[in-house]
Amino acid sequence: MTGLARPHARRRYRGRYRRRALDALAVLLGLAVLGIGMATVGDAGTLPGWERSLFEAVNGLPDALMVLAWPLQQLGVLAVGPVLAVVALLAGRRRLALAVLCATVAKLVLERMVKDMVSRGRPALSIGPDLELRGHVPTVGESFVSGHAVLATALAGLVSPYLGGRAKLVPWCLAAGVAVGRVYVGAHNPLDVICGAGLGLAIAGALNLVFGVPAPRVLRWGRR
Repeated sequence: MTGLARPHARRRYRGRYRRRALDALAVLLGLAVLGIGMATVGDAGTLPGWERSLFEAVNGLPDALMVLAWPLQQLGVLAVGPVLAVVALLAGRRRLALAVLCATVAKLVLERMVKDMVSRGRPALSIGPDLELRGHVPTVGESFVSGHAVLATALAGLVSPYLGGRAKLVPWCLAAGVAVGRVYVGAHNPLDVICGAGLGLAIAGALNLVFGVPAPRVLRWGRR
């Protein structure tokens, strides 16, 4: 019978972009972590005893871990931002591509601002000669904050909302690997990477609020 409608046919609606309170919280948390770290290090480049102990514990891990630590660190180099933006663009994620490029620029600008306000040398200077330097890592220059940690965390915060299920954890695990790896090879002290991650988290949260993140797809029931 043509007069009868199909009852309760299922429809799938693609979610639109949304702004999350979680991202505002990420901005506040990231800035709080960064602020506490800056106050701790200060102009004198203070190295607390607990931070020295943590550095020695991570830096003293077996050399065999270098096979994992070195490739992971490359995820924090500046070129990763533009490369990821191109991948996102090819995948049809224009908002993500633009957000990634903005994060890369923000990393450069804000990292420089922090280093102008807080000065601390690399572990080769702040810790001393009794450390393990692995690979071609810098031994001089400003160490606080870690640019690798800033970028890796910012990108993790931007990419994660576009993934589903447990895959959302992958970018965060990679960012954590970058941070730990920088301490392991002797390039940074723990607060350098912790506060770098805090700055990266704030950048990601702010950009997610600006550009929005994909809302979950919703299954609804209704008449066709």
